[in-house]
Amino acid sequence: MSELANCVRCGDVFAKQTRNICPDCYKEEEEAFDKVYRFLRDRKNREATLDEINRATGVEKDLIIKFIKERRLRTSDFPKLAYPCERCGVDIVSGRICSQCSEEILDEWEHLEKQEQREKERKERQKIYYTLDKHRK
Repeated sequence: MSELANCVRCGDVFAKQTRNICPDCYKEEEEAFDKVYRFLRDRKNREATLDEINRATGVEKDLIIKFIKERRLRTSDFPKLAYPCERCGVDIVSGRICSQCSEEILDEWEHLEKQEQREKERKERQKIYYTLDKHRK
């Protein structure tokens, strides 16, 4: 059963089934994909970069990146096709962040876990009560 939703591209209301964009925007995206794919299919354009594809086809970079992330355009077939890391902006060919940012995030995570563990141990020590036996000789 479909539900009503707003298209994330144009804002129009449509009956959402599997996509989060309306049929008109979907048709536009498919036309853009065909334009990009026809450009890249030409042997001389197989090593084109994201910027070169954008200039030659007029298709937005974000849409080309979406095609890559959906694996409709494979970076293994087009070796210079890369997009920016969402954290630092360096060019990558898969995922959302580069390996360096991934390592930094893991290091930060480990640091936070150690910090939380130390805080937990500190609170545990504060809960310990010592008593003196007054009747002891």
